Amino acid sequence: MAGMRGNGSRMGLGIVLGIAVGAAIGVAQNNLPLWLAIGVALGIAFGVAFRARTQTDGNADDADRGSDESDRLPPA
Repeated sequence: MAGMRGNGSRMGLGIVLGIAVGAAIGVAQNNLPLWLAIGVALGIAFGVAFRARTQTDGNADDADRGSDESDRLPPA
């Protein structure tokens, strides 16, 4: 399990990145609690975006095969 990189690890990566950015800005602005909370919220958003991108990339081939231009043309 240590080498697994699933959707949960993508969410974790997003949260870690958000906390890092929030902590850096919070220390610079001398308002760590506010920016830490903002960083967590942004991290969750990054994690969701990473997960959605991973799911979309995995299904790209299926989406291309399912539709044909002839499906959109009216019958002759």
